Amino acid sequence: MSTSRRDFIKTLGISAAATGLSGLAACAPPTAKKQLIPEMAPLQPPFRLPEDWYRQTIARLQEKVGENGLDGMICKDVWNIVYLSGLFHSTTERPFWLFVPKTGEPSIFGPGLDRDLISTWWIKDAAWYFDFPHHGLYDQVVYERGPKADLDAWMLEHLAKRGFAEATLGIEKAVPEATINQWKKTLPKANFKSAGDIMMKMRVVKTPEEIELTQKAIDLHDHMLEYARAYILDRGTETTDFEVRHATQEYATHLLMKWLPLDGKPHTGVGISLNFGCRAGVATAYPHPNQFFYHKIQKGDAIQIASVIRIGGYGGEGYRALQTNPMNDLQKKMWEVHTEQTLTMGELCKAGTPCNEVAEKVLDIAHKNDMEKYIYHRPAHGEGMEGHQEPYLSLGDETILQEGMMFSNEPGLYNPEGGFGYNHSNNILVGKDKGLRMNKTPLTKEWCWLTL
Repeated sequence: MSTSRRDFIKTLGISAAATGLSGLAACAPPTAKKQLIPEMAPLQPPFRLPEDWYRQTIARLQEKVGENGLDGMICKDVWNIVYLSGLFHSTTERPFWLFVPKTGEPSIFGPGLDRDLISTWWIKDAAWYFDFPHHGLYDQVVYERGPKADLDAWMLEHLAKRGFAEATLGIEKAVPEATINQWKKTLPKANFKSAGDIMMKMRVVKTPEEIELTQKAIDLHDHMLEYARAYILDRGTETTDFEVRHATQEYATHLLMKWLPLDGKPHTGVGISLNFGCRAGVATAYPHPNQFFYHKIQKGDAIQIASVIRIGGYGGEGYRALQTNPMNDLQKKMWEVHTEQTLTMGELCKAGTPCNEVAEKVLDIAHKNDMEKYIYHRPAHGEGMEGHQEPYLSLGDETILQEGMMFSNEPGLYNPEGGFGYNHSNNILVGKDKGLRMNKTPLTKEWCWLTL
């Protein structure tokens, strides 16, 4: 007979009072054979970077702006804006800009629907337009029809009012000549220079504050994986990968909300995402499957449990490739080789090493074990707020690793013909002498090989 989710929660020693899934003690699944879920210490604030960190980051950018002969930097990419200002906002077709001058205070120009977010944040120099497409008046709601306005021109006019009509202005990426020519109609004496590498070079090397916030997310990653594993062991072949996913995500959300106070106002509880994935059986045999996951777990299935969490915009990956008994020899070998690749990659991520050297050595492990046909992708990508971030642990990336860079850890192996595949992942922090695996979830057979 299958147990209900509420019954399962009770077997873990979790109080269902108030929130229904809040509170965590040392949690025991229903039989002595099942592993205990370690107690998780409450996460402590802050749950986002403080205003002072963003002010210091603006100051670091201003120093680099001056070194590169620029008078200011125009930022339009959402991740650059969030990184520099801490102003979390939703992106749509509506343009949003942050301008950072070489000296002085930054400015924000955005859509009217975000005016309360903007006005309650620390950057006070701001202007807004009503909506998009827009015409006519600004900094107020309008009601009359009219011709579409050029919002790029509106933003540039604001820069002119602030003394930058003849400035050398950095932009995040190269733009078509036609666009520059259009901008020149508004600021004919300005010079626009592509300088996007300034921002990316800052973002890929994390500060101690960013690392600390990331570790909080990774700690919750680990706990979600423990919970999901226990849920699978408890429910066995009576559950689906769909149910594992949603039960784990719900549980972790209630848990985090015990520690993170929310008041419904802007700038609290920002950059939060608690995404959990579970796929079992044939779906594990594809790196990026495109189907909906609703598979009743069976004995002999490969199962991937995967958490991708952000707290205050920071986090990373936490995946574990599970395999249920009975197992055949090829499944055992593929899992073992993939796990060796995963552990080796983490060790190799030390400062001074070229990205493609790490990739070559990791992929060679599969090659030497006659696993070429099961290789589908590079070992890892850089990890940032947007998920995939430069640089890449790939054969074509010659970037030299620096302390403070972060990477995923996922040199997966996949067997569509056999109907199984394996893809662990961790969050790796590049260190002076070796990489640091921030995730603590075991990568052992004892933890990953399950008997249902």
